[in-house]
Amino acid sequence: MKRLLPRAADYAGLRQGWRSDLVAGLTVGVVALPLALAFGITTGLGAQAGLITAIVAGLVAAVFGGSSVQVSGPTGAMTVVLVPIVERNGTDAVLVVGIMAGVLVVAAAFAKVGRYLAYVPWPVIEGFTVGIAILIFLQQVPSALGVPKPEGENSAAIAFRAVRAALEGDGVASASVLVVVVIGVMLVVPRIRRTLPASLIAVAAATIVAKLFDLDAARIGELPNSLPLPSLPSTSFGEMSDLASAAVAVALLAAIESLLSAKVADGMTDTVPHDPDRELFGQGLANVVSPLFGGMPATGAIARTAVNVRSGARTRVAAIIHALVLVLVVLFGSDVVADIPLAALAGVLIVTAFRMVEVHNVRAVVRSTRSDAITLVLTTAATVAFDLIVAIEVGVAVAALFALRHIARNAEAVRERLPVLYARRDSDGDAERISPDDEADLLHDHILVYRLDGALFFGAAQRFLTELTAVTDAQVVILRMSQVQVLDATGAQALGEIVRELESRGITVLIKGVQPRHLKILAAVGTLARLRHENHLFDTLDDAVTHARRHVTGAAQEPLAHA
Repeated sequence: MKRLLPRAADYAGLRQGWRSDLVAGLTVGVVALPLALAFGITTGLGAQAGLITAIVAGLVAAVFGGSSVQVSGPTGAMTVVLVPIVERNGTDAVLVVGIMAGVLVVAAAFAKVGRYLAYVPWPVIEGFTVGIAILIFLQQVPSALGVPKPEGENSAAIAFRAVRAALEGDGVASASVLVVVVIGVMLVVPRIRRTLPASLIAVAAATIVAKLFDLDAARIGELPNSLPLPSLPSTSFGEMSDLASAAVAVALLAAIESLLSAKVADGMTDTVPHDPDRELFGQGLANVVSPLFGGMPATGAIARTAVNVRSGARTRVAAIIHALVLVLVVLFGSDVVADIPLAALAGVLIVTAFRMVEVHNVRAVVRSTRSDAITLVLTTAATVAFDLIVAIEVGVAVAALFALRHIARNAEAVRERLPVLYARRDSDGDAERISPDDEADLLHDHILVYRLDGALFFGAAQRFLTELTAVTDAQVVILRMSQVQVLDATGAQALGEIVRELESRGITVLIKGVQPRHLKILAAVGTLARLRHENHLFDTLDDAVTHARRHVTGAAQEPLAHA
């Protein structure tokens, strides 16, 4: 427990860099405001839920998390998961799912699984991100067109119905105008000065335009001017059981996105690298506490974390200040926020969706290998067609299959030339080396040496079995195994079948150079027991060839060397 709790070292350097943390916290707080409102509305929980999540989860994760500069709150990826939960089970179910997911993430921190989530392949992450961006865009279509959100769970189907409703004349043109205003401002402002909060300026501009021209556009509406008191959601054990799969999905996403964001932040700053298990602990606590106040599940937010780092953040105080800025908005700015058009927030998320896709990263993956390109495309398609957890499962499974295929292709049995041996004595009793030509003529057709390379596992076992059992006219086959890096039970069993088949045809099999860690597997599956003699296992190739020559020439019947 001690290794997961906050410590004084978390705030090292604060005395020298507090001004940078203050500026960064104010900046990211301003940037987070429209995003928090937009994500809350998109999930169906309302703008208040988005603000509460940014405040509570942002504060808890900043204090207890494993990154000095991570900023947490509602994110687009989490929104994509929560929308179908709200559609199926209602808004109260999200609070229960959040607490259950938080407990799972805390348990993952104690189990020290943070390091293992870093092994998700890059093409899967990029495909996952592209799919999320597409879904966020599709979710904004009804608000952008000014039509009520159609029924359904699939974002693509909902967007299609919204477009059809708008073409039939049910849309509100002013909503589309406001979206265009927001997109235009968000594209222009960074060209003027990158440090300006483009999303907030865009929302303010759209709100002013809607006021000046009295546009018919739906607004956020009244917001409370105080934070609610914490309370436990009422639910039965049966309802919790029904929501278990959703909680696992939310927990997995919270863990993966938070660790990915923290890893990106490490590359952007020279502060101490994040602790993955502490990060899981902080995010888990944040997801337990946020729903108690009416908030939704949260994760580390890559975009806001990047803004935090670029604004000069050095310690977690910057993320704490970001949460306090949003508290001030709730206390003193709720009336202003209530007038923001929903279409303006839709415009912000549309731009956010496009900016989520790192085109150069996608291009790099697609151009790298065909298998990586296929993995990215399938992960993206699964994200849009099904859900994020299915997408991760599909992406990891496809990447694993391609990796196994690559390993299996690189595994091979290479026939080698017999080494030259000191095989006889001259008239003075000195050893005399047989020339390669003499050796080839004498033994080449009777002794075959194969070097097994790579991995002898289930993916390559059948190929090894087919190739080596095709040997016909040899008297001895030597299998060199010193280059075998991976050996599983299937590979060991296939090797046993090779030995059995060759020995049954009168071909003696000698095995050389088995690595110590592979001996146990070979013994366990019975491969060694199938050798004609228990001493047909050698440490050196010279000993194996010497023994093989004696088999062929009949010079000796007893084994000479063994392991």
